[in-house]
Amino acid sequence: MSPFWVLVFVFFNNGSFLDGLSTQNSKRPDVVKIGSIINFDSVIGKVAKVAMEAAIDDVNSNPAVLGGTKLKLTMLDANNSGFMGIIQALQVMETDTVAIVGPQSSVTAHLISHIANKLQVPLLSFAATDPTLSSLQYPFFVRTTQDDWYQMAAIAEIVEYYKWREVIAIYTDDDYGRNGISALANQLATKRCRISYKAPMNPQASQSDIMDVMVKVALAESRILIVHTYPIGGIDVVDVAHHLGMMGSGYVWIATNWLSTVLDTYSPLPSRAVENIQGLITLRMYTPDSEMKRNFLSRWKNLTNNLTGSGPFGLNTYGLYAYDTVWILANAVNAFFNHGGNISFSNDSRLSELDGGNLHLDAMSIFDGGQLLLDSILKVKLTGLSGHISFTSDKSLIRPAYEVINVIGTGNRRIGYWSNYSGLSVVPPEKLYEKPHYRSSSNQQLHSVIWPGQTIETPRGWVFPNNGKQLRIGVPNRVSYREFIAEVPGTDKFKGYCIEVFTAALNLLPYAVPYKLMPFGDGVNNPSATELVRLITTGVRENTVSPLGRMVLIIWLFVILIIKSNYTASLTSILTVQQLSSPIKGIESLIASNVPIGYQQGSFARNYLSDELGIHESRLVPLNSQEEYAKALEDGPKKGGVAAVVDERAYMELFLSSHCEFSIVGQEFTNNGWGFAFPRDSPLAIDMSTAILKLSETGELQRIHDKWLMRSACSLQGANLEVDRIQLKSFSGLFILCGLACLFAFLVYFALLVCQFTKDYSESSDSSGRSSQSARIRRFLSFVGQSEQAPNGITGENESTNSSKKICTAVSSNRSVSFGVGTNK
Repeated sequence: MSPFWVLVFVFFNNGSFLDGLSTQNSKRPDVVKIGSIINFDSVIGKVAKVAMEAAIDDVNSNPAVLGGTKLKLTMLDANNSGFMGIIQALQVMETDTVAIVGPQSSVTAHLISHIANKLQVPLLSFAATDPTLSSLQYPFFVRTTQDDWYQMAAIAEIVEYYKWREVIAIYTDDDYGRNGISALANQLATKRCRISYKAPMNPQASQSDIMDVMVKVALAESRILIVHTYPIGGIDVVDVAHHLGMMGSGYVWIATNWLSTVLDTYSPLPSRAVENIQGLITLRMYTPDSEMKRNFLSRWKNLTNNLTGSGPFGLNTYGLYAYDTVWILANAVNAFFNHGGNISFSNDSRLSELDGGNLHLDAMSIFDGGQLLLDSILKVKLTGLSGHISFTSDKSLIRPAYEVINVIGTGNRRIGYWSNYSGLSVVPPEKLYEKPHYRSSSNQQLHSVIWPGQTIETPRGWVFPNNGKQLRIGVPNRVSYREFIAEVPGTDKFKGYCIEVFTAALNLLPYAVPYKLMPFGDGVNNPSATELVRLITTGVRENTVSPLGRMVLIIWLFVILIIKSNYTASLTSILTVQQLSSPIKGIESLIASNVPIGYQQGSFARNYLSDELGIHESRLVPLNSQEEYAKALEDGPKKGGVAAVVDERAYMELFLSSHCEFSIVGQEFTNNGWGFAFPRDSPLAIDMSTAILKLSETGELQRIHDKWLMRSACSLQGANLEVDRIQLKSFSGLFILCGLACLFAFLVYFALLVCQFTKDYSESSDSSGRSSQSARIRRFLSFVGQSEQAPNGITGENESTNSSKKICTAVSSNRSVSFGVGTNK
């Protein structure tokens, strides 16, 4: 007779539900062996041991769960050692074990997962939270608790929520700590945040070792400290930090769920420990309230009362997951049998060759039904103490969520929740699961926090590190417009409007900023503002950091001007033309023409005009000073000059205060370029902006402006009228030039006449004898008259005279050219 199948629905006494197929022909064994590897004396292990024993009793006391089959649990102590964990795993797998609950440690899980893969024995860990254990490398590892990937996502969202940008990671330097912090770094990167300093600790670190680590942390810039370690190690860290004065105002401490585990297990803590953790934020794996959970909590005291050692202890969330893990395995074993699975093992010839020794490696064998049992585990769906249990395709529990806890007084207060579904919220996650999925930074919410130092004001999150180094600030070494910024000759100091604005703003900051101004540029030409800003992204003064922490970088943009309150971040480009009758009326007409355009050398205007406005670079003429501005505008395009100059309004106003013949036309057409340049997300940027606004509100900014930039500005209207009038004095320079040239020519000509007359007169005197003074004068005048009538010069025929004329003419010509052109060399 062919076997027939019956659909069976079974309800268990813990409220879980199993659906599966049962066959009449499958025979179940009386006992199924499972093992467990935990650390008996650890905070997590001691709670998990009691919880698993309670779960075994509950499963075995109800025959409906496994159809009469009982689970036999063998617990072994790894004694907080990865090596001992391997030994215990090998020993438990010698006894035909079908699954292992554990290991507790992520380090041990990495090691024995390779053994589990070979022997096809599923590992169900309620405490190994290392995110990398979810990789395809470990197919027989199943995590029955929350993955630290999600815990780090919650921390990253908290950091973003409070607008912090850099954190310090303090962690145990093993697989658990390193991989957890690596996940934190990845999650922070998605929020444009980062870990500025990593402080790893030896897993067996002494108080002295921790002290060395924390001293370095205290010297760093960030005050947002993330502690990811084991419970006892974490308590030691905060104890040392309290001794160093690192638990006061300004600090933010975020502990992963090791702290909530300690609070749940040992509450109330000793008074010293309570004092050390005031104001800390910690996470707790979220388990929704239920009648099943409340009933188990009421049983917990009875379960721990009879224990020897430290006496009763509380139930933490790892205990809930340990209890549920046993039920997951029980359900999976039941489904395994329902699908025709049998408990059988096969020998591996390679293991058989390892006969002998105390480990009895030859006694280990491959579980034939391991893959079927693994598949059954991943298909389990039940409701346990931790809530609804089901696995995703990557073997993770569904709906990861955490409580956000603030430690206050002798207790703690829940300030909100985090879930992978909705982010930060003050509403329990199960209520949000019922609503349409909508998540944005604007709807993230937490209740108020009492921070370290008993303050409710959110800490800034950073300070200048106490390492004796100064903040180096790049300052453009300008050639023109030195009223804005200029280096004091013979010193390393700077002066000018920008410097005074900067120092005035720094004086308003609530903290000291040690700094040093560093010149940028060769002092011959204005340095390029574009190049200066580019150096920020390429890392060339780079963040001037000590080995212990990152310093905030401030590189000056080549000038800052704030004339009124809205000058905080505005660049305005203005067209300057010589007269109001100019055909250039604004930027549009300038773009449409083909005339040359002047710009200040080193300014961003060149890139803006060519890249943004599409003006060909051949039309752009660099100018380096106010004098070059004036000359280029006066010459105009026909004489090698420019039709207009495009520059920032501040420079134009200063230029026009001493060059009244020019004026501004057109409207402002861009607001880019003005301000201090900071690295992306620099925390100093907000404080400096606030300080500058205060300067504007108090009138100090206007006072500084008037001190450096106000001159006896001329009236533009009057200036244009003067330019329109052509007066005698308008040609004074030309008249003087012509007069000098005529005088020079006359003197040369007269000298030549006298020279020739003297020669002729001496010859005639020799032949005719001496003559009177009056006769010589009459003869000289007659000689001048004859010279004017000669067609080719003074005497017309004397070779030496002709030669002298050519030389003199050349000299006269050269002198005229030199005088007219200027000082060409």
